[in-house]
Amino acid sequence: MSTFLSATYVLPVIGKAIKDGVVEVTDDGIIQGVYPPNSQAVSGKPIRNYAGIITPGFVNAHCHLELSHMKGIIPKHTGLVPFLQQVMAQRSTDEAEMVRAMEAADKQLYDKGVVAVGDHANTAVSAKVKKNSKLYYHTFVEVIGFEPELAGSKLAGAFAVANQFDRSTTSLTAHAPYSVSKELFRLIDEEARKGGMPLSIHNQESEAENKLFRYKEGPFLDFYNELGKDITDFKAQARNSLHTVMPYLSVSTPVLLVHNTFTVAKDIFFIERQGRNVTWCFCPNANLYIEGVLPKVQHFVQYGQNITVGTDSLASNDRLCVLTELKTIHQHFPEFPLTETIEWATINGARFLGIADTFGSLERGKAPGINLLTHTRGLALTPDTEVVRLV
Repeated sequence: MSTFLSATYVLPVIGKAIKDGVVEVTDDGIIQGVYPPNSQAVSGKPIRNYAGIITPGFVNAHCHLELSHMKGIIPKHTGLVPFLQQVMAQRSTDEAEMVRAMEAADKQLYDKGVVAVGDHANTAVSAKVKKNSKLYYHTFVEVIGFEPELAGSKLAGAFAVANQFDRSTTSLTAHAPYSVSKELFRLIDEEARKGGMPLSIHNQESEAENKLFRYKEGPFLDFYNELGKDITDFKAQARNSLHTVMPYLSVSTPVLLVHNTFTVAKDIFFIERQGRNVTWCFCPNANLYIEGVLPKVQHFVQYGQNITVGTDSLASNDRLCVLTELKTIHQHFPEFPLTETIEWATINGARFLGIADTFGSLERGKAPGINLLTHTRGLALTPDTEVVRLV
C-alpha cells in the first residue's frame, strides 16, 4: 500500500525542486515515485499535505557515538589540544552509563531525521547499540600510534576491536596526522585497499597541527611531553600536515577528511592536482565549540569538491542534528542555497559510505527516509526551521 506525501516544495536532491510536489512511498519506506502536482499518477489519490520542504533522510558523515556520555563536560572554546587532553582524561566511565548515553544519542539522531552515520570508535562498546539501532552505521575504528616501532601492534589492537562489529560495514582508519606514524599510515592504507574500505581522518582541525608539521613547534609538543611520548625522530616538514601524510595513502583510497577548519586553498589544490578520491566533511558546530573558527567553505565550493556534513560528538556539540549544522552553514555562508547544501547532508555522504543505492535521494526503488523541514521561507531555512521525520 502507498502513501502520498506533499509539501510546499519537494527536494528530491537528484533533480530540481518541485513546487507542491508529491512523493509516493510504500508502508516499508520504498519510494514509488516523485511527481509534480498535476501528474496523472496522483490524480484522485488521498494526499497528506504539509507546509515546508520534503527532503530525503540525512546522512551524518562524522560522529563519535561512544563519547555521548561526555555531553556538557568539556567547556567550550578550549582549543583542540586542551580538548583532546580532557577527552582522554574523561572518556572512560561506567559502561552501563556509556550505553545509556549512546542509546539516547542514537534515538536523537533518528528523531532528528538521520538515516545513516559514519561513526568513529576506539572501543567496541557501541557495537550492541548499533546492532539494535534503526540507523545504518559504518564504523571507523580509529588507529592511534605515533611511535613507528609500534605500528604493527597498534594495527593488531584495532583489528581486535573491529572484529566485534559487522566487518562488512567497518573500516580501520587513521585518527589524525598528529597521532599516526608514517609506518602506521601505510599499514592502514594497505588494509583499506585489501578490503575496499574507505578511511575517515580528522584533518587540520587546529592551526597547531600545521605548526607541528611545518616547524615542529606549538601546543602539540607539550601534548606529547605530557603523554610521555618521545618525538625526537619527528622532523619538521616545512609543509602543512595534509601535504605530509596524504602521500602515505594510495591515490585511489576513498578518504573522508573531517573538520578542515584550517585547510587553505593550496591544500585543496594539492588534493585536486593529485586526483585523489577525497571527500570533505564539515562539522561547523563542533568547530565553533572547540576552536571558535569555521572552515573556509567557499574555497571548497570554488574548487568543486565533494562536501559532506557531520555533527562530531556530544563532547563537542550540544546536539546531534544535521539540520542544526546546515543552519549554521547558512548563517555564516548565506551565498549557498539549500538546493546545494542539501546534497552535502544527504547524497554526498551516502555516496562516500557506498550506500547511495538506498539512501541520499528521493528516487524510485530507494528507502532513504523522508524528512519535513518546517517553518521555511520558500526554498530557504529560517532560524525557526525544525525537522520532522515522516518516514
